[in-house]
Amino acid sequence: MYIYTARNNIEDMLCCIYTAWERALTCGHNNICLMKEPVVQNTLFDEYIHVDYSEEQYEKVVRSIKRKISDNAFFHIYYALLSYEEDSLDAVYRFLIRAFKIGADIMYQYNIPEVARILELRRNVGNEAHYFREFARFNSIDNRLYICHLEPKNNITEIVANHFADRMPSENWMIIDDNRKTAVVHAADCENYIRILSDDEMEKLKKTELVNDEYTDMWRAFFDAIAIKERTNYSCQRNMMPLWMRKHATEFM
Repeated sequence: MYIYTARNNIEDMLCCIYTAWERALTCGHNNICLMKEPVVQNTLFDEYIHVDYSEEQYEKVVRSIKRKISDNAFFHIYYALLSYEEDSLDAVYRFLIRAFKIGADIMYQYNIPEVARILELRRNVGNEAHYFREFARFNSIDNRLYICHLEPKNNITEIVANHFADRMPSENWMIIDDNRKTAVVHAADCENYIRILSDDEMEKLKKTELVNDEYTDMWRAFFDAIAIKERTNYSCQRNMMPLWMRKHATEFM
């Protein structure tokens, strides 16, 4: 078995699909497997092949998916690759094997296991992104910069950031994924960009959550004021906002 691995970002994973597909033309798709890095435990008799980013390969894969399948299929693939599930990259590969044969109609054939898996991954990523668009909390630093910390399971920081780019276009802000040590940075009236943070930068940025401003106090006061103690239902609250999502929510800190 040839196991192709790539770093956990969209560009590298699509290049991994391209390289693995080339090998599959000679040995067959059944002898190919794709995994995201880091690989926790190597198997004994398999050959592991790391794939780096190539702009040419990336563009070819994107172009082929959009032309030969559909833009809608690429949208689902994009979301599926953002999933934290270990099999998400291989699931996309298996989906493409079927999709390139069937074409755009593949997205409506729910009885195909590969399609069902892609839809499941896309739904899970979309649901979590929806939650964090609502649960994101910003701290104001000297009224010049807003910083938000998240710890999502899936790699959804960029999706959440695009939501706020439409609503806070003239503000300076950062949304930081503490799990992956990455940040989406938005300068006022500019485009978002992604930055990988060093350990020292993460330590400094974690301290921003300790900063309180008038809006932080007002939000906590509002949260307490609207609560009706006689109708408190912790089970329902945990169902609507799980404990792991509250770590950086101002009202629970």
